[in-house]
Amino acid sequence: MSQVQTATRLRQHIASLETMTRFVLATLALASGVYTYLGVRSLLDGDAALVFFAAIVYSVAVSVGIYGFWVYLIRFLPELRDGASRMALVGIMAIGSLMIIAMSSWLNAAALAGSAAVEQHLAVTQEGYTADLDQAHSNAIGALSLLPDIQRAAERFARLADDERQSGALTGTSGSGSVVQLLTQMSAQMRELERTIEASRGTVTTAFEQGQAHLATMRGLVSAPGSVGPRSDAFAQETVALAGVIASLEQTSIAPSVARAASDLSVGFIAPVAGGGTNDLAGRQTQVMDTIRTSVAAQSEALSNAAAEIMAQPKVAERRFVPLSSAEAVLLYWSSFMPSWAGAISIDLLPGVLVGILAVAHGAMRRSEENMSDAERISAADMLRSLEIHETLIARRQAAALREKALRDDAIGTPAKAEPDDPAAPPSSTENVTKLSMAERKRHEP
Repeated sequence: MSQVQTATRLRQHIASLETMTRFVLATLALASGVYTYLGVRSLLDGDAALVFFAAIVYSVAVSVGIYGFWVYLIRFLPELRDGASRMALVGIMAIGSLMIIAMSSWLNAAALAGSAAVEQHLAVTQEGYTADLDQAHSNAIGALSLLPDIQRAAERFARLADDERQSGALTGTSGSGSVVQLLTQMSAQMRELERTIEASRGTVTTAFEQGQAHLATMRGLVSAPGSVGPRSDAFAQETVALAGVIASLEQTSIAPSVARAASDLSVGFIAPVAGGGTNDLAGRQTQVMDTIRTSVAAQSEALSNAAAEIMAQPKVAERRFVPLSSAEAVLLYWSSFMPSWAGAISIDLLPGVLVGILAVAHGAMRRSEENMSDAERISAADMLRSLEIHETLIARRQAAALREKALRDDAIGTPAKAEPDDPAAPPSSTENVTKLSMAERKRHEP
């Protein structure tokens, strides 16, 4: 294809696509305005009529602004030839694109993915409350892990008391003396501590089940069909109730009580007076009771350390649910909705592709025309218009010459005569002058 044909066809295509270009720009601007309206309505509060009017005004302003912005660029950018002017307009297009994203694209994304973003916010919050409930439950039942040690200590003291009572395994003399009383006392204290911990199990279990019920309701609200607004309100109520359950679990922990009871084993140790009938038996009883004191001190230290480790576990931080609008949720969780963001931005910035296409087409057309001769640049229509202009100029010159000759003849008083056989002679009067086309003029020429 010759350069003449290329330039001609490019020019024809550009002219034929002008209506289509305007239609595309108007459609994209309208679509952006509709989604902007939906996004704005989710942000505004107040009277319904006022919210409707404000959202309509804003969306219309956005549509008109986007349409006008891209129309200006499509008109001017492809026509620019020097690089400096073109780069300046490209910079203006970049700034305008950022402004369009700021005033429209994020609202479009809110309209496209706002409900899903709010649901994700609810899901993330629900996961956080689940972790808080598990941690509070773990802290509350931490003291239950001490039960095996306490039970073993209580059984050991009870077994030693029975052995001493039946066979005198510790002092060598059977019977219910001072050693048996002390061992029975220590066993009773351990059993009491065991019952205290066991009693807390039921309270912790009940509170944990209540928390699980609230979490189940929250999970149902996250995935339930329907508008996300009422679900978010119900979700907020469940979070308040669940926060109360978590605080109750934090206060139910029996670990501090276990620590105090373990400390009392050694601090409050009261050994009975040796009641042996002989000095030898009394000495042996005293020696055994000292050994029991040492054992109780070791058991108390072990329980205190274990209870301290439980109390050292991190406390559940206070969590507060903050409801978000669809636009705020889209901004907060933007990385999870990249396709929606891409679609929202593409609606506003797709005309930039049309600007680029027209700029490339105009550039190619100009390069093709630069290598064309003057004759190649003139079309048949241009040639016909040129001939018509030429004939009009000739006719005006002839009319001017006739007027000038008539004025001269009037000045000297002689009428103007023209040779009848001379076809080029002007007529005596300009009133009946008939313009001849070039073809007719050639037929009259000899």
